Amino acid sequence: MDILTFNELPQGGFAGLRERQFVINGQLLGPYKKLGAQKRVGNFVYLADANFMPLGETGMHPHREIDVISVMVSGNVTHAGSLEHGQGLPAGMVQVQRAGGEGFQHNEVNPDEAENQMIQLWVLPDEPGEPAGYKVYTPAKGRRTHIYGGAKNQDDRFYSKTQIDVVNANPGQLIEHSGDFMAYLSKGSGTANGKPVLARTLMRSSTLTFKADEDAQLILIYTDANI
Repeated sequence: MDILTFNELPQGGFAGLRERQFVINGQLLGPYKKLGAQKRVGNFVYLADANFMPLGETGMHPHREIDVISVMVSGNVTHAGSLEHGQGLPAGMVQVQRAGGEGFQHNEVNPDEAENQMIQLWVLPDEPGEPAGYKVYTPAKGRRTHIYGGAKNQDDRFYSKTQIDVVNANPGQLIEHSGDFMAYLSKGSGTANGKPVLARTLMRSSTLTFKADEDAQLILIYTDANI
């Protein structure tokens, strides 16, 4: 199993946001090639672990032909823009925005006087020209919740062969996965394939056995060839 940790990456960001970028265009940033830069998991192309500064915001900006998934780990975000203006995202919620061919503009704002933590993931759509869309999820504690990807003829999630699950694991909970994946441990700690891992660690392998040592959040990215 290949591992990349938060402290190995340079600090970046813009406006009121500070972030470390684990995946860019299906490759790891600069010299960080530990996870097989020549390979990507489906159409998954970007992962950043971000902290908004107190009362910080990104500023209004556009997206087109990209699906933007935001996982709130701690704190809050207020969403503004052309999709679901005014939606609040407290810790534990997940926001999924499809830009499609129509595109959207948005600004994400930290309404609090303390830093928050948000994981942002981008996935290229399987089919161009889709209408813009917006969905929110609240993954339950102790469960593996499917928040992105699925067949065309369903409304629960946006269509994609790339799949994303969020697991809010209880202490001692076991999570297993078979098949090529990336997984990001956004909070907590545990043991993955026999190796101890701490929060803010990205993993890649062909199988996963993860046991949480404490309350933990694991984000799994993989594909379903049958869709």
